[in-house]
Amino acid sequence: MGKIIIDPVTRIEGHLKIEAVTENGVVKETRSTGSLFRGIELILRGRDPRDAQRYVQRICGVCPTSHSMAATLNLDSAFGVDGKIPDNGRLLRNLILGAAHLADHILHFYHLCALDYVDVTKVVKYEGNNSALNSVKAFIQRGELGPFVPRYEGDYRLPDEIDQQAVAHYVQALEIRRKGQEMLSIFGGKMPHNCAIMPGGVTEVPTVDKIASFLWRLNEIRDFIDNVYIPDVLAVAGVYSDYFEIGQGCGNLLSYGSFDLETSETDLTKRQRLLKQGTVSTDLKLGEVDTSKITEAVKHSWYDDSTGGLHPSHGDTRPQPGKEGAYSWLKSPRYGGKVYEVGPLARVAVTYVAGNPTVKTLVDSVLSHFNAPPAALFSVLGRHAARALYTKLVADTMPEWLLQLKPGEPVYVDYEIPDESTGMGLVDAARGALGHWVEIKDQKIANYQCVVPSTWNFSPRDNDGQPGPVEQAITGTKIKDESNPVEIVRIVRSMDPCIACAVHLVTPKGRDLGEFRIC
Repeated sequence: MGKIIIDPVTRIEGHLKIEAVTENGVVKETRSTGSLFRGIELILRGRDPRDAQRYVQRICGVCPTSHSMAATLNLDSAFGVDGKIPDNGRLLRNLILGAAHLADHILHFYHLCALDYVDVTKVVKYEGNNSALNSVKAFIQRGELGPFVPRYEGDYRLPDEIDQQAVAHYVQALEIRRKGQEMLSIFGGKMPHNCAIMPGGVTEVPTVDKIASFLWRLNEIRDFIDNVYIPDVLAVAGVYSDYFEIGQGCGNLLSYGSFDLETSETDLTKRQRLLKQGTVSTDLKLGEVDTSKITEAVKHSWYDDSTGGLHPSHGDTRPQPGKEGAYSWLKSPRYGGKVYEVGPLARVAVTYVAGNPTVKTLVDSVLSHFNAPPAALFSVLGRHAARALYTKLVADTMPEWLLQLKPGEPVYVDYEIPDESTGMGLVDAARGALGHWVEIKDQKIANYQCVVPSTWNFSPRDNDGQPGPVEQAITGTKIKDESNPVEIVRIVRSMDPCIACAVHLVTPKGRDLGEFRIC
């Protein structure tokens, strides 16, 4: 028996440790450890409820917009205005969130994940006039390899020309992502931590100039998605087709859906959304979302055991560092007692099975291209393909939302803060199902709980000993070189960890950080 320890996993958001026990080169057991403590729930107690959508964005600088949306939907329901949001408010929320997701997914593929497959050093062979490639080539020739190293070596299969093209696209994607952030700021006020999304609607008003400014950036991003991003994903998949069979995971998917198409329905599990709410397993049968089935276990988490097994609306946050048997600051969310994966794969699969014709055409075209069955989506490459297709769907829908905006019409409704109330906000963040719950007493926040995507995907074992999604995805994987376990980090990054969302404030005691492998 051997042990692989990767601490920290790099090119992700936050601090994550992966331990894998191997036998004859096959992973037999995996542990996923979030090594910091998130205390936003404690910070919010006793504050004005309207602070929530501002404070929770500070959970993460990469995906704050999704937190502002979940918090605002949460307060919409607590304030009793969830069925009254004006169309302009709904549309602007969609556009702000959509811009964040486009920028986020382009960042993930090119700047966090692609370097697992692209050998940047091949740029030294480039002979041409591409200024970006020549700049990278000059850096490499001088030995200045950051940010492309440190990395695991080996198993780089792409032909030289595709490798060089991917490096050029890496540089181009920096500019495209910037334009996505600018697009968000037009209606969001700023990025990160937008100030426009608020209970009752938004603070920003649409104008013809803002719509035009948003649209020209969006059109450039759409062109990049169609002609660069999706072709690059397909190129990688064509060479690394064995990763359609690696990293399956738990086989259960959960989506809260994203992008409201109406707001009259106050039940967020039934509201009409572009991406649908539901559950799907490898049998491709669609199930409804029942939020009463959500619980969080803490047996293997550094929290007081009395806080485990509770629904988030009754959840509590009592840190207990050094607890015997625990190995992570992440709790273990479960749905109906089972392990579920969340993320772009989940929302695309749910929307696909629900019969959305656009999604069905997109997914079937990719599966046909690789002569693969739908079950191939449950894999490393399936996650990357789903993320790219989701990005195209959102980008192609956003012009419709822009054209539906009506300058001069209301963007919000007034509300009053109730003396006592409860609320729930559900939305799919870029990385998956995101839920916020609030309890208000004496017009102050009495309790606030967040269950975030990376808590689902990178959770430790639960009270029944069930490993979390990434633990299951890694277990069973054949590692070709245990001193160079690139297979593990490829699986981890396919789920796009955002560990800062799952854990936040550091504790200085009780953690042995003496053993590191940088990747």
